[in-house]
Amino acid sequence: MKRFLTLIVALAAFTLSAVAQTTHLYGEKDGEKLYLDHYPAIGVTGSRPCVIFAFGGAFARGDKADKDYLPFFKAMTERGYDVVSIDYRKVLAKGIDTKGLKGAISTMRRAVECAAEDMLLATAFVLQNAERWNINPQHIVASGSSAGAIAALQAENMICTADPRAKVVGEFNYGGVVSFAGAIFSVSGKPKWDAEPCPMLLFHGNADSNVPYRKASALGVGFYGSQFICKQLDKMDVPYWFYSAQYRNHAMAGEPLYVNIEEVTAFIDRCVVKGQKLHITQEVGDEKYPKTKTRFSVKEYLSTNYNK
Repeated sequence: MKRFLTLIVALAAFTLSAVAQTTHLYGEKDGEKLYLDHYPAIGVTGSRPCVIFAFGGAFARGDKADKDYLPFFKAMTERGYDVVSIDYRKVLAKGIDTKGLKGAISTMRRAVECAAEDMLLATAFVLQNAERWNINPQHIVASGSSAGAIAALQAENMICTADPRAKVVGEFNYGGVVSFAGAIFSVSGKPKWDAEPCPMLLFHGNADSNVPYRKASALGVGFYGSQFICKQLDKMDVPYWFYSAQYRNHAMAGEPLYVNIEEVTAFIDRCVVKGQKLHITQEVGDEKYPKTKTRFSVKEYLSTNYNK
């Protein structure tokens, strides 16, 4: 019985340490109060990197404190990084009309841009508190899963194109972006980069029918995925690490949070902190994932996400 009670106490302590954080109101948009959870690095007192994380959920659902993300937060804090998990507006909570293309484009654009705006606003809050929290402003990483990854990439693109909505962070750019199955949304063709983007670590499965691995666009309107972004980064000689999983679906929005911690920390340490100019394309495959469809239409992507 004594051993059993000891185990229970140990498990309770583990759980508490995994979710220890402070919650802060970082802004209000459209009448909605937006909060973030700050998880300080464990056992580190000096200035340190910070990963700002946005959850997935097709811009319609999701929770900054979802239990599925907590192991990732704990793993990062144990390795000396602060984590900030953010709310953002779920514009598509009421769904999207996939029958009307013009309406679908308009609502999708607003959903992506609102999430990116909120990422930037949360970043401004972190910058304001960086000295008090012992966070190095040069080593702030934007990150996210699925829709959250899109928000992170879109925020970086807004900074690099001098979008007026990025003024909230002033003369700042992220130290890096870590994207778990993300993309950039554009209504004017391929994404533009007026200024050099930050280093990026992009995870994606080439059979992803939720977020395009390559691109899904019509007349220049659509999503430009990890492979497309990496080709742009390569041409600009911007450091990147592309983790390309053959015949993997949208599971790559979540799986790396558990099994690819070492790649994430190596990227932050080498590309963000040390400034190494890596250009890595890491193609992985597994026989248990047989050859399958890897190209999808815009309507198929919408249908997969919104069941229309």
